[in-house]
Amino acid sequence: MFTLVIAGRPNVGKSTLFNRLSRKKLAIIDDTPGVTRDWRESEGWILDRQIRLIDTAGLEESFDDSIPARMRRQTEAAMKQADAILFLVDGRAGLTPMDKHFADFLRKQNIPVILGVNKCEHEAAAAAGLAEAYGLGLGEPLPFSAAHGYGLEDLYNALLPLMREEEKSDEDDESPTTEDAALPLQENDLDALEGREDYDFSLNEKPLEEGKPLRLAIVGRPNVGKSTLLNALVGEDRVMTGPEAGITRDAIAVKWEWRGHKFRLVDTAGMRRKARIDDKIEKMSVDDTLRAIRLAEVVVLVIDAEIMFERQDMVIADLIVREGRALVIAINKWDAIDDKTEHLKRAKERIEESLGQLKDVPIVTLSALREKGLDQLMKTVLETYAVWNQRVKTPTLNRWLRGMEEQNPAPLAQGRHNRLRYITQIKSRPPTFAMWVNRPDDLPETHKRFIINGLRRDFGIPGVPIRLLVRASKNPYTD
Repeated sequence: MFTLVIAGRPNVGKSTLFNRLSRKKLAIIDDTPGVTRDWRESEGWILDRQIRLIDTAGLEESFDDSIPARMRRQTEAAMKQADAILFLVDGRAGLTPMDKHFADFLRKQNIPVILGVNKCEHEAAAAAGLAEAYGLGLGEPLPFSAAHGYGLEDLYNALLPLMREEEKSDEDDESPTTEDAALPLQENDLDALEGREDYDFSLNEKPLEEGKPLRLAIVGRPNVGKSTLLNALVGEDRVMTGPEAGITRDAIAVKWEWRGHKFRLVDTAGMRRKARIDDKIEKMSVDDTLRAIRLAEVVVLVIDAEIMFERQDMVIADLIVREGRALVIAINKWDAIDDKTEHLKRAKERIEESLGQLKDVPIVTLSALREKGLDQLMKTVLETYAVWNQRVKTPTLNRWLRGMEEQNPAPLAQGRHNRLRYITQIKSRPPTFAMWVNRPDDLPETHKRFIINGLRRDFGIPGVPIRLLVRASKNPYTD
């Protein structure tokens, strides 16, 4: 697919254009310079042509090991993938020495460069900047406005001679997996199926597409090694890392394959407690992380072995469970721990105590920096994903429910038996069951947990969220 890299100094509107062409709000946008730090990609459209877009960090004239220098290296790595580069300058602010420096740099690259003058929605205000842009020696500048969509036809005409015919691909579709699988039946339709052991609820789910990548989000507190883990998995410095907390801001998606299995890895910004967040960019980064969790199928929660299980770790884990995602806990920096057996025992006890609603959460110990334990992590991810997709047949469930009721009947409701009449699995991803009882409002939470724990134990559904909907059974004595 034709790849267009959007480059330029900080705060010229690169991410705004990236969002417009990708038709999604993927990149964080703010007036603060240098918000984007890693390059990110998405499929997008320029009129009727689908292209691969890459949004880059601002070009910085830094060559040490500072954050700006690492941003520059990320941008240069992204440019190596380009079929063409759109070099943006700010029409209102006019040219700066940095613009001229990087125009010189781009002229030396063996890649077609298109010069775009952004923020030209008001022609009079941008006239001087547009005139100056001719002096960069990159051909005729294209005036447009990324914020308002002005001038995209000119950009299309400039790209058209460079583009090949490409087939549409949907690998970057970001629609939520579990919402795609949501039951399309209405409430009354669902109740009408009570007792129907022949009804196949899987027909109401969007089937798994063969060859579609598994969406795997990597989350955790700041500075626990999330970006280092992604780089270790893909085998390259795909995202910025460093000792500074909060380097990652955007959720960065990377396509990757492991042993024949396709993945869409998403590195996310660290999540601190809300009370500690007062920076608006950090708030937007956290919102981006929450979105990545909602769009994921499996979420790896990275925890620092040396500062293990702070309250925020458990808050994030609980959020993942409430979103219905499959959870794998990765304890990073394991090579720094001396008494590994005792440390792991305490970790399991803390998880059991804090995530009582989720039994047997899978835990993997690893060192992202030393690339130890990565294969075990990916095996665990695939195993957990399989459990998350698991389905149990209705006749089997109802024979099981009768045995559970004989073993431990529900408490009496107003002096009468509260019969558990029928159960079925209405969807997977996560496993969701509907159970019909005489008086659902009188069924205590303890008995619901008894049923959920039994489902986990007897049907092999460990470590993933299980949802149980309790519904009122039909009264046979009413019309």
